[in-house]
Amino acid sequence: MKIIFLVTLVFGMVILSTVGAAEKTLTPQQQRMATCNQQATAKTLKGDERKSFMRECLKSANAKDEKGLTPQQLKMRDCSSQATQQSLKGEDRSKFMSGCLKKQA
Repeated sequence: MKIIFLVTLVFGMVILSTVGAAEKTLTPQQQRMATCNQQATAKTLKGDERKSFMRECLKSANAKDEKGLTPQQLKMRDCSSQATQQSLKGEDRSKFMSGCLKKQA
């Protein structure tokens, strides 16, 4: 009887410690999702309204993250998106990126 109790106790402690560790390690994306989900629930949104709210909420959260980017990183991102829109690859992309970054400097 004591052995069964001891095994159950140890097993329960392992499960609880695993659950506690999993809750502590949320990625930034998971944190944004949780926050937006709580806001949508508080507004009692459902269906398409909820989907569009979540989409906009996550976009605005991503826009807030851009404040941490340096001006050089912003330039790189803008030039890279232009090169992607133009479907540039290889050496053509490298030349475009170089010119784009010099032009903005």
